[in-house]
Amino acid sequence: MDAADRPGPVQVVIGGTTGMLLHRLMTELGTEDGGGVLSRALGLFDLALRARKEGKQICLVDPATGARSEVAI
Repeated sequence: MDAADRPGPVQVVIGGTTGMLLHRLMTELGTEDGGGVLSRALGLFDLALRARKEGKQICLVDPATGARSEVAI
């Protein structure tokens, strides 16, 4: 997708709890780009949905123990 195919910016209204979560994630990542954080989060959600449609799972793995936890949708 080139720049001509991308839609322009949009405004999104989010609730207070979501705003607090976004702020916390921005702080953890050391960024002031809330749109970038939302884009990354939506990308991971899209990946998980596509995997589920293909009968696959997205999981988190604890490198110390090898324990796996499926990402819930």
